[in-house]
Amino acid sequence: MTDAPDGTLFTQIRDPANRADPYPLYARLRAQPVARQDDGSDDGTWVASGYAAIRALLHDPRVSSEDLPPAEHPPTGNPVKDWIVNPLKDWITDRHRPFIFRDPPDHGALRRQVMSQLTIARVRGMKRRTEALVAQCLDRCAGCRRFDLVDDLAYPLPVTVICELLGVPREDEPRFHAWATQLATALEPESRHDEALRARNTETFDAIASYMRDLIREKRRAPADDLLSGLATAKDPQVGRMSGPDLVATAILLLIAGHETTVNLITNGMLTLLRHPAELARLRADPERAPLVIEELLRYEPPVHFRTRLTRAPIPVAGTVIPAGVPLVLLFAAGNRDPARFPDPDRFDPDREDNQHFGFGGALHYCVGAPLARIEAEAALTALAARLSAPRLAEDPPPYRPGASLRGPKRLLLQIDGIG
Repeated sequence: MTDAPDGTLFTQIRDPANRADPYPLYARLRAQPVARQDDGSDDGTWVASGYAAIRALLHDPRVSSEDLPPAEHPPTGNPVKDWIVNPLKDWITDRHRPFIFRDPPDHGALRRQVMSQLTIARVRGMKRRTEALVAQCLDRCAGCRRFDLVDDLAYPLPVTVICELLGVPREDEPRFHAWATQLATALEPESRHDEALRARNTETFDAIASYMRDLIREKRRAPADDLLSGLATAKDPQVGRMSGPDLVATAILLLIAGHETTVNLITNGMLTLLRHPAELARLRADPERAPLVIEELLRYEPPVHFRTRLTRAPIPVAGTVIPAGVPLVLLFAAGNRDPARFPDPDRFDPDREDNQHFGFGGALHYCVGAPLARIEAEAALTALAARLSAPRLAEDPPPYRPGASLRGPKRLLLQIDGIG
């Protein structure tokens, strides 16, 4: 852990050197529940780290989710592309962002259309299939004495589930893996200012958008019983059928979310249980504890640590005033360990009462995939607890992926005596 002036704590949080344990930095930030952090600009970035402040800002209409910089294809040297084609693509992209980057009323309309297809019945219908997929992953590793939780289970499980739900061919997954890994960087603050990174994200978005347009045309030609077919053919009673660009952006968002966040939830979850062997033993003895364990994991080691916003007007909160037009970070993982809200917050306690965490965000932007993520995490962690014989960490801390927002181990190597 490197030391830093309080005005640069958020920079330190984003430093990969602090990825394994950012929580001491979060505690220092909470000394000022809302504070300006120096990012080199005139107004800086404002960070909300206290539970009450985050909750208030989540419900404040002056806080906007439309914080992405304007789309901009890099110059190609081709006058037709640079002056006509790419500016048109940029114009379309800016007006049809994924709904997590949209404000009302657009956000509500798009979210409603997604929820009309991602129904509780459809999600619950995946429970047995999810359990079967977990069993298949573990069966493939029978006889192993070394097990990489990420490659052997935590990644292939949610990818298969989201592909089946959306109706995306599973054999195309290697392409999605690279696309999803690249586009997930759009959630990191660095993506706003790093021109090379923005260029790579633009190229990746063009590639996955082209793929999705082709797939959507096929779904409209021959609809199947899947989420993408439903989104492509259904008509909302208020706004009609989802537009082509919005459908492409929504499909990309759902696919990437299915790749990224649940992987972290499962991996962070097993890492935490291995560090708390008594809780792992309790889960093994009583699988019905799984919902309590998962809710506490979402508080204690959430898959998403923060999201970025933009202020549309001055906002008085937590004894200060956030100016208009400045970047704002809602540091969910810091709020989840606020001692003003959670007694003994650094203790992992699945029996904790009144556990209203920010593990899935909150308010209008509460994660649409939360019920599915809970099913996947429950299936994975209960099976791991039951079937892994004498699991122990081969390295602690494990290596982490680069991102500070979507935080999780790059791999989690376990030594085991076998798989039952």
